[in-house]
Amino acid sequence: MCEERATISNGILGILDLEPGSDPNGSLVSGSLQDSSIFTFPAIRETVSGAWADVVVRGDPSLEGPYIAAAKCLVGRGATAITADCGFSIRHQAAIAAAVPVPVAVSALLLTSMIVRQLSGGAKLAVLTFDSTHFGTELLGLSDPCDISRVVVSGIENTPTWQNEMKRPPVRTELSVLREDVCSRVEQLREKHPEIKALLLECTMFPRIARSLRRSTGLPVYDVTTLGRMLMESVAPRSYARLGSKPWS
Repeated sequence: MCEERATISNGILGILDLEPGSDPNGSLVSGSLQDSSIFTFPAIRETVSGAWADVVVRGDPSLEGPYIAAAKCLVGRGATAITADCGFSIRHQAAIAAAVPVPVAVSALLLTSMIVRQLSGGAKLAVLTFDSTHFGTELLGLSDPCDISRVVVSGIENTPTWQNEMKRPPVRTELSVLREDVCSRVEQLREKHPEIKALLLECTMFPRIARSLRRSTGLPVYDVTTLGRMLMESVAPRSYARLGSKPWS
């Protein structure tokens, strides 16, 4: 059920949440989309009915309706842009965007094309996903075979982190466990593909260790928070005058 409309006027990011939704009485996971301190703008959340992690990851067309309904609720509550708390939500990107009158960018995977074009001709982009067994190249949004060949994908399936998230309800994963599960896959990828020059994190848990990955690899790291800031900067730009400089015209 939709909650009452928010009244903040300087831009609100709406987040489509997986089941069971955020626990209002539980502690927030630092560095995740549940952590309001990662953004300088307000965010509101709406749970997509039936969108458990295991269902969203493997893909279920019947979730399109619940995704649209939740997005409409977010707009009704004042969201000026919408993203989602699972990168595999990209399967419903087009349907959601067509159903609401605000910008929609539900997955960091939408950044793939932009990143590939930033890299030199021989460089590759590594995509780190929650589950590579359900990750097809169609999720990259690339049509040029040459561009597709420059992307390598690895997932954390069957790790402790994966096992925790696939439970109903999911079990919180300690930061040290998440770091080990993801970093080990990154190391394996870089050994196999030394030409990797950037990392894209599909899973919305992974921003918790993005800083560690930047330090350990020296590579640019992109994730859903990169996407969220870009999205909100386009609809509700910061007050540069307040920072002592002039806005670009």
